[in-house]
Amino acid sequence: MFCTQCGVELSAKDRFCSQCAHPTELAGQAAPAQTRLTRDMRDKKIAGVCAGFARYLAVDVILVRVIWLVLAFGTGIGFIAYVVAWIVMPKDPVAVTAAQYSPQSAH
Repeated sequence: MFCTQCGVELSAKDRFCSQCAHPTELAGQAAPAQTRLTRDMRDKKIAGVCAGFARYLAVDVILVRVIWLVLAFGTGIGFIAYVVAWIVMPKDPVAVTAAQYSPQSAH
């Protein structure tokens, strides 16, 4: 058996390539990506609504923001929909990293 990514010869029991870590047929299917609609707190401009929709739909955030502005200024429904989405959509759970937490700030 050979790796389909780099061509290295693999044994029949290998689940991953030893050279490039590409999964083989024995590794199984990858877990599906989480597709929960939440407000993105890392890429937000106002409340993270457009960034959350962009991540959920797997499109560019600028495209979502432009469409939202067209709806807001063109029909007026965009303003109402944004406020409703802001209230209804939960925040994205952001993990605290070591860079964000320092022992000096805990005092």
